[in-house]
Amino acid sequence: MMDSFARIAEQRIREALENGEFDNLKGQGKPIIFEDETWIPEDLRMAYRFLKNAGCIPPELEARSEVVNLFSVMNTLDDDKERLKKIRELNFKLLKLNMARKKPLNFEDFPEYEGSASIS
Repeated sequence: MMDSFARIAEQRIREALENGEFDNLKGQGKPIIFEDETWIPEDLRMAYRFLKNAGCIPPELEARSEVVNLFSVMNTLDDDKERLKKIRELNFKLLKLNMARKKPLNFEDFPEYEGSASIS
Protein backbone atom coordinates (compact mmCIF):
# COMPACT_ATOMS: atom_id res chain seq x y z
CA MET A 1 0.00 0.00 0.00
CA MET A 2 2.76 2.44 0.98
CA ASP A 3 4.67 1.66 -2.23
CA SER A 4 1.67 2.85 -4.26
CA PHE A 5 1.63 6.17 -2.42
CA ALA A 6 5.39 6.58 -2.84
CA ARG A 7 5.15 5.91 -6.60
CA ILE A 8 2.27 8.37 -6.99
CA ALA A 9 4.18 11.01 -5.00
CA GLU A 10 7.35 10.48 -7.06
CA GLN A 11 5.35 10.71 -10.29
CA ARG A 12 3.69 13.97 -9.23
CA ILE A 13 7.02 15.45 -8.14
CA ARG A 14 8.56 14.54 -11.54
CA GLU A 15 5.59 16.10 -13.36
CA ALA A 16 5.85 19.29 -11.28
CA LEU A 17 9.59 19.49 -12.03
CA GLU A 18 8.94 19.06 -15.76
CA ASN A 19 6.22 21.74 -15.65
CA GLY A 20 8.57 24.16 -13.89
CA GLU A 21 6.45 24.41 -10.77
CA PHE A 22 9.56 24.42 -8.58
CA ASP A 23 11.24 27.24 -10.51
CA ASN A 24 11.63 30.64 -8.82
CA LEU A 25 10.62 29.45 -5.37
CA LYS A 26 11.39 31.67 -2.38
CA GLY A 27 14.80 30.76 -0.98
CA GLN A 28 15.88 28.91 -4.11
CA GLY A 29 19.60 28.17 -4.09
CA LYS A 30 19.90 28.89 -0.37
CA PRO A 31 20.52 26.20 2.24
CA ILE A 32 17.52 24.96 4.18
CA ILE A 33 17.79 25.84 7.85
CA PHE A 34 16.49 22.94 9.88
CA GLU A 35 15.60 23.66 13.46
CA ASP A 36 16.82 21.31 16.12
CA GLU A 37 13.73 19.46 17.26
CA THR A 38 15.51 16.58 18.96
CA TRP A 39 14.34 17.79 22.37
CA ILE A 40 10.67 17.60 21.24
CA PRO A 41 9.05 14.16 21.53
CA GLU A 42 8.53 12.82 18.02
CA ASP A 43 4.74 12.54 18.41
CA LEU A 44 4.49 16.26 19.32
CA ARG A 45 6.76 17.82 16.67
CA MET A 46 3.99 18.66 14.21
CA ALA A 47 1.85 20.24 16.93
CA TYR A 48 4.84 22.31 18.10
CA ARG A 49 5.43 23.55 14.54
CA PHE A 50 1.78 24.66 14.32
CA LEU A 51 2.07 26.46 17.66
CA LYS A 52 5.30 28.14 16.59
CA ASN A 53 3.80 29.30 13.29
CA ALA A 54 0.85 30.70 15.25
CA GLY A 55 3.24 32.67 17.47
CA CYS A 56 2.75 30.50 20.55
CA ILE A 57 5.72 29.16 22.47
CA PRO A 58 5.36 25.64 23.86
CA PRO A 59 5.98 25.41 27.62
CA GLU A 60 9.08 23.20 27.19
CA LEU A 61 10.65 25.67 24.78
CA GLU A 62 9.89 28.56 27.10
CA ALA A 63 11.41 26.66 30.05
CA ARG A 64 14.48 25.74 28.00
CA SER A 65 14.93 29.37 27.01
CA GLU A 66 14.66 30.42 30.67
CA VAL A 67 17.35 27.88 31.60
CA VAL A 68 19.72 29.13 28.92
CA ASN A 69 19.14 32.79 29.87
CA LEU A 70 19.50 32.11 33.58
CA PHE A 71 22.72 30.22 32.96
CA SER A 72 24.24 33.12 31.03
CA VAL A 73 23.20 35.59 33.75
CA MET A 74 24.62 33.29 36.43
CA ASN A 75 28.00 33.22 34.71
CA THR A 76 28.26 37.02 34.75
CA LEU A 77 27.77 37.34 38.52
CA ASP A 78 30.77 38.08 40.74
CA ASP A 79 28.90 37.89 44.04
CA ASP A 80 29.09 34.28 45.30
CA LYS A 81 25.90 34.62 47.34
CA GLU A 82 23.93 35.88 44.35
CA ARG A 83 25.51 33.25 42.11
CA LEU A 84 24.50 30.47 44.53
CA LYS A 85 20.95 31.84 44.49
CA LYS A 86 20.92 31.69 40.67
CA ILE A 87 22.37 28.16 40.69
CA ARG A 88 19.51 27.04 42.95
CA GLU A 89 17.01 28.72 40.65
CA LEU A 90 18.67 27.08 37.64
CA ASN A 91 18.56 23.65 39.29
CA PHE A 92 14.88 24.13 40.10
CA LYS A 93 14.10 25.07 36.48
CA LEU A 94 16.09 22.10 35.19
CA LEU A 95 14.20 19.78 37.54
CA LYS A 96 10.88 21.28 36.43
CA LEU A 97 11.85 20.94 32.75
CA ASN A 98 12.96 17.34 33.30
CA MET A 99 9.68 16.46 35.01
CA ALA A 100 7.65 17.89 32.12
CA ARG A 101 9.46 15.76 29.54
CA LYS A 102 8.55 12.21 28.54
CA LYS A 103 12.21 11.34 28.18
CA PRO A 104 15.06 12.23 30.55
CA LEU A 105 16.79 15.56 30.18
CA ASN A 106 20.01 15.30 28.21
CA PHE A 107 22.63 17.93 28.97
CA GLU A 108 23.91 17.58 25.41
CA ASP A 109 20.78 19.61 24.55
CA PHE A 110 22.39 22.47 26.54
CA PRO A 111 25.91 22.88 25.13
CA GLU A 112 26.20 26.26 26.86
CA TYR A 113 25.73 24.55 30.25
CA GLU A 114 28.52 22.02 29.79
CA GLY A 115 31.46 22.27 32.14
CA SER A 116 31.33 25.97 32.95
CA ALA A 117 29.15 26.19 36.04
CA SER A 118 31.22 26.63 39.14
CA ILE A 119 31.20 28.49 42.41
CA SER A 120 34.31 30.34 43.48
